[in-house]
Amino acid sequence: MSRLKKKYEEEVKKSLKEKFAYSNPMNIPELKKIVISMGIAEALKDKNVIQDCVKELALISGQKPVVTRAKKSVANFKLREGQAVGAKVTLRGKRMYDFFDRFSNIVCPRIRDFRGFPKKGDKRGSYSLGLSDQQMFPELNLDEVKRDQGMNITFVTTAKKEEECLELLTQLGLPYKREN
Repeated sequence: MSRLKKKYEEEVKKSLKEKFAYSNPMNIPELKKIVISMGIAEALKDKNVIQDCVKELALISGQKPVVTRAKKSVANFKLREGQAVGAKVTLRGKRMYDFFDRFSNIVCPRIRDFRGFPKKGDKRGSYSLGLSDQQMFPELNLDEVKRDQGMNITFVTTAKKEEECLELLTQLGLPYKREN
C-alpha cells in the first residue's frame, strides 16, 4: 500500500467524515482517477513531435499513454478527422496515488514562483489544473527534452460538491492558494 493511500485510509477518511457528517461511509469522497493530457499543435506539421510527447508522458506517469485523435475535420486549423493531436494517460490505483504523492511533494515545489493552485473546481467533484511545461518532473532528463510542452492534469474524485473535492485534495497534500 502506498504512503498516500495509507494516509487516506487512516487520517483523511475520518477527518472528512467528521467535517461533512456523512452517515454512510460509502459517501466519503475518494480519489477515483488522475488524467494527464497533452494537446500538441505542432503535431500537424511534424509527426515526430507526437512520439516525443508520448515518451515523456510515459516517463512522467509510469504507464503507456494513448494518442488522441481529432474527431472532426476543421479547415481553419488544417485539421483532418483521425489525425493525431495529443496524448493522454489515465492513472488509477497504486500508480495514481504514487503520482499524486510525487506531484504534490516533488513537482509543485519545483514550479517557479509557485504560490499554490487556485481554489476552483468544476462543481461536480473534479479539479483540473494546467502546467506550462514538463521540465519540473524529476523523471525527465532535461538534455533529452526537445521542447517545452504544457499539460493538463485532472483529479477526478467521487465527491458530489466542489467543497468536498477541494477538502479531500487539500488533506491529501495538494497545495492551494491561501485566502487573505
